[in-house]
Amino acid sequence: MSFSENGANGRSSLFSSPLSALQQEASIPSWEIFVQNQDGKKSSKVIFVALDISGKNYLSWVLDVEIHLDAKGLGNTITHGNEASSQDKAKAVIFLRRHLDEGLKVEYLTVKDPLELWTGLKEKYDHLKATILPRARYEWIHLRLQDFKTVSEYNSTVFRITSQLKLCGEVMNDEDLLEKTLTTFHASNMVLQQQYRERGFKKYSELISCLLVAEQHNTLLLKIMNLVPQGQLRFLKRI
Repeated sequence: MSFSENGANGRSSLFSSPLSALQQEASIPSWEIFVQNQDGKKSSKVIFVALDISGKNYLSWVLDVEIHLDAKGLGNTITHGNEASSQDKAKAVIFLRRHLDEGLKVEYLTVKDPLELWTGLKEKYDHLKATILPRARYEWIHLRLQDFKTVSEYNSTVFRITSQLKLCGEVMNDEDLLEKTLTTFHASNMVLQQQYRERGFKKYSELISCLLVAEQHNTLLLKIMNLVPQGQLRFLKRI
């Protein structure tokens, strides 16, 4: 890990510090990553993207915070009626503030309790679900495999939409994903669609893997056909 800092001569200097060595220091909490400054002092680094003051990344930020706090035994500090120690609360609020936009840090400058800070942010941004959820539902309803040039593009869009739905409390299972994919084949591929349906896939990942392989085979076949001289191509077709 490296970073730059202005030295006495006004130039930028690079310093590397192996992550494994830093994590071995007993005095460093495991949920923090530190780098060594030029003057020998340690400075902490954020682990994930800070909460934007607009709240545009609030839902994903909440998930990141919950995962990291739970992993370090601090998850109870943001639950109502918790009996967390003052030391754990201090660690949690430091962690939360480290992952806030500078404007939000100023806004909640005097808040020292992690639950109070967590609740305040929830009241401020939780309404965003009301705008994200309808849009995600609309995109899901109109999602069609036939509208994408490649299976990979379709698959990426599926995961983006389903992730947004999940963050808003709506979970799509394998059955939902399979049905969405199989029912949105292009009309010219109805026979192929039926063949895939008859294979009885139970997992969406299995169907997508087959579609990706088939797509790669078709791409390779087209390349071969373009390389073969026309006369020989007609001969191959007769065979």
